[in-house]
Amino acid sequence: MLEITSLVKSFPGEKTKEKTANSVFAINDVSFEVKQGEMFTLLGPSGCGKTTTLRSIAGLEKPDSGRITVGGKTFFAAGAGAKTVNVPANQRGLGMVFQSYAIWPHMTVFDNVAFPLQVMPRSKRPSKKEIENRVNRVLETLELRQYADRQATKLSGGQQQRLALGRGIIIEPELLLLDEPLSNLDAKLRESLRFELKRLQRDLGITSIYVTHDQVEALSLSSNIAVMKAGEVMQLGKPREIYENPNSQFVAEFIGTSNFIEATVSHRAGEAYTVETNEGSLNLASTASVPTGTRVVASIRPEAVGISIERPALAENVWRGKVATRAFLGDAVDHVVGIGKTEIRARTVPSVSVAPGTEVYLHLEADKISLVPVD
Repeated sequence: MLEITSLVKSFPGEKTKEKTANSVFAINDVSFEVKQGEMFTLLGPSGCGKTTTLRSIAGLEKPDSGRITVGGKTFFAAGAGAKTVNVPANQRGLGMVFQSYAIWPHMTVFDNVAFPLQVMPRSKRPSKKEIENRVNRVLETLELRQYADRQATKLSGGQQQRLALGRGIIIEPELLLLDEPLSNLDAKLRESLRFELKRLQRDLGITSIYVTHDQVEALSLSSNIAVMKAGEVMQLGKPREIYENPNSQFVAEFIGTSNFIEATVSHRAGEAYTVETNEGSLNLASTASVPTGTRVVASIRPEAVGISIERPALAENVWRGKVATRAFLGDAVDHVVGIGKTEIRARTVPSVSVAPGTEVYLHLEADKISLVPVD
């Protein structure tokens, strides 16, 4: 449905008295594909290029080179001998929801949603009756129908965000672009709107690109995720795949919390590995192709680390240590366990809470340990 091919966007470097620095790449050879009906998320820290990628799709930024195709129609093409194409933003027919609500303060809720239809070219503009029906249908879906005649600024923050979503979907776009639309909301409201947004996107079947730096949003909303860093896609895949099998330490750190243990591969038999660490050996299974003698990082999530007072019957990957500290998180308890010079975080259910200073055994699940390259 959407194809991004070798997209590049750079900005001039900082200018000093002596010289101008080299160009800075906001997007550096980014390629991915989004299928019909997907919620595709661009995830990464500030400055990684995710918003520039979104704005390039919208036509608000002009890339240096690459190709953007939506539904078989080329919106942008440049470089590598390609005929230059750059369809203006107002002719792309895409819906966009910004980080700020950007609603019209002098208009009612109804008029805010109706506005994108009312400014369409006369040849494409629906009749007044059709506009009324479509707006009422969208307001009903967003549970804003009862506020149709209210001034938009007199809505709550969550209602204003839903209004912004309504204005984005009223034109029934092929593609809906969402630029951190929930970041201005408080944590509780953001969580409830995540589920509402996912339901809305699924019910309407709108193909969507979602930009966020919030890994919880990305994991809960997405069909597929592209994790970005410094203008490049570091890993692309389904949420569970990226969470459980990160391909780098950066991805493992950015998607959730992880323990990182420096190691060296001492033995390999197919997908079965043994690695040596400062605190002992670990057995694990990995599809990575890493030769013996290679320095690696063994990554394991806190929830995959078992903690017990008695030594587990399983002899594999059991380490002994002492609880250094613990933190109650509401739905879990985090324990930090010191093993030699290494600290391992183990996450348990709230009913399991081990006091600091207690000697414990940790069990590191072999099939939950990932091998990632040393950054």
